[in-house]
Amino acid sequence: MRPRRLSTRLALTVLVSVPAAATVSLLVFAVEGAWAPLHRLDTSVAARLHTQALGHPQWVHFLVAVTDAGSPTVMRFLVGALAITLWFRGARRLALWAAATMVGGALIDVVLKTAVGRARPTFDIPVATAPGPSFPSGHTLTATIGAGVLVLWALPLIPRRFRPAAWAAGGLVAFAVGYTRIALGVHWTSDVVGGWLLGIGLLAGTTAAFETWRHAQGRPTVHPTTEGVAPEETRAAAHLDPAPAEDADADVELDTDENG
Repeated sequence: MRPRRLSTRLALTVLVSVPAAATVSLLVFAVEGAWAPLHRLDTSVAARLHTQALGHPQWVHFLVAVTDAGSPTVMRFLVGALAITLWFRGARRLALWAAATMVGGALIDVVLKTAVGRARPTFDIPVATAPGPSFPSGHTLTATIGAGVLVLWALPLIPRRFRPAAWAAGGLVAFAVGYTRIALGVHWTSDVVGGWLLGIGLLAGTTAAFETWRHAQGRPTVHPTTEGVAPEETRAAAHLDPAPAEDADADVELDTDENG
């Protein structure tokens, strides 16, 4: 059982977190060094989408609605409400994982924005504005993390055949929010790509850490992408199991003691 647990954590870290972090590092160097191919890509995409937005006011209204619905405020509220609910229903490990992942994303966003200090796109006739530095896109980063946390929490409550659809929905949220930031002219394409990569990498990293924690607590092995990060806690908090998550832990320990 130990190699299987180890392989799950290694896969999440080595195959997802490490490449994501490496790619973001390259993006930062490219942005800081004003790498010409990246600059051309960013400016050409921004100009094309800005021209499209100027000619379609209703499209702009739709973009604003999507970007507002997936804003950091909304995502943090949703995950925060989930974490509080899980905490009071006994799923405290799961609550801490959800909260720590969102807080980690917020810190990464602030640190990178300050360190890189990239200017946002500017247009003679802007269709939207946003304050602060540009890299990475905070909306995109937070939407990616928030959608991922919600999916990983909810998977145990979803019939197995519908779980790919749940991931597709989460991916669509992250993609849609990222696209709106470029189309509204408040971020460069590379800002959004950086946000996606950082969000995916952070999710993989905190999930791998959570799996290590579960292993140390003697919890059964799970495959997070198909079963969720803590199936027993999710179901117990939703009152689908007979005992709350923390009480279930106590029962297991008691039975172990009684059996010698």
